[in-house]
Amino acid sequence: MSTTDTLERPAEQATAAPAAAEPLLRIQHLSKQFGSGAHPVRAVQDVSFDIYPGETLGLVGESGSGKSTIGRLLTRLIEPTAGQLQFRKQGGETVDLAHLGASAMRPLRADIQIIFQDPYASLNPRMRIRDVLGEALSTHGMATGAARQQRIAELLDQVGLRPEHAERFPHEFSGGQRQRIGIARALAVQPRFIVADEPLSALDVSIQAQVVNLLGDLKDRLGLTLLFISHDLDVVEYLCDRVVVLYLGRVVEVAPTEALYARPRHPYTQALLAAAPIPDPAQRRSIPLLSGDLPSPKNPPSGCVFRTRCPQAEARCAQADMQLRPVAEGHLQACWKVQD
Repeated sequence: MSTTDTLERPAEQATAAPAAAEPLLRIQHLSKQFGSGAHPVRAVQDVSFDIYPGETLGLVGESGSGKSTIGRLLTRLIEPTAGQLQFRKQGGETVDLAHLGASAMRPLRADIQIIFQDPYASLNPRMRIRDVLGEALSTHGMATGAARQQRIAELLDQVGLRPEHAERFPHEFSGGQRQRIGIARALAVQPRFIVADEPLSALDVSIQAQVVNLLGDLKDRLGLTLLFISHDLDVVEYLCDRVVVLYLGRVVEVAPTEALYARPRHPYTQALLAAAPIPDPAQRRSIPLLSGDLPSPKNPPSGCVFRTRCPQAEARCAQADMQLRPVAEGHLQACWKVQD
């Protein structure tokens, strides 16, 4: 059974690029290298895209493509090697998160939160849930005393838990409940932007849909802005307004969700969608599945980094760059062979 078999689909789903005049977060030429010497690990290389207020932007790609690294860069859990992270603060002032020191970054931590992949590993096993949620409120000076207890109860209610759950420890909850606690912790300080880093991958399929529906409901009720990192293309199609496709640390396609799924332009995106499970196993696929392994980020191919696995590769691909080019309104891709 697919995760989306039990999803509560909305009557309408946004598909066009947001109409907001200014992005909440503008990522420009972002790069991250680990190690030094002749062959550092190029985890993220020259990545650029925008995230608009109120949208959910999907970030997809194979394991090792750099998705979680980007999520940690945007939340400044790790430092970028190069690039800019232009964040629009309350009131309209723009700051570059990539170049802020620790003291200057601290006031912005409340605006930018993360939901981690493993809910159990991200919770202190020795802290009761009231302390897990209360710690964030105390750190940012948002509530004390009775107001703090009321806020904790509100947060638990928002994610479908009961007030008495505040007295329990993390090991007393199921995986799905722990992820709800992780979501509540991210919401505690009323952030303007949340990175959801593969929040379903550690959960049983039977409860993944519950968490997806919760995120969708919170997005609509609270006007959240989300970067949703996932392997599950069905969930991305359901939840996200636009999608960024990543391959070996590079962006190869950006498009509104409906346009991307109806007509993917880049050969890698086509192969990803073709590899997704289909209801009828006998149904023929018109696009070849991916073959071979992801190249090493220590020694990426020259030219187009996808060329070593691309069924359409030509000699020119070894020299051609991977600059994103528009092919339709709001739709960019990085294959030189796609002209329209």
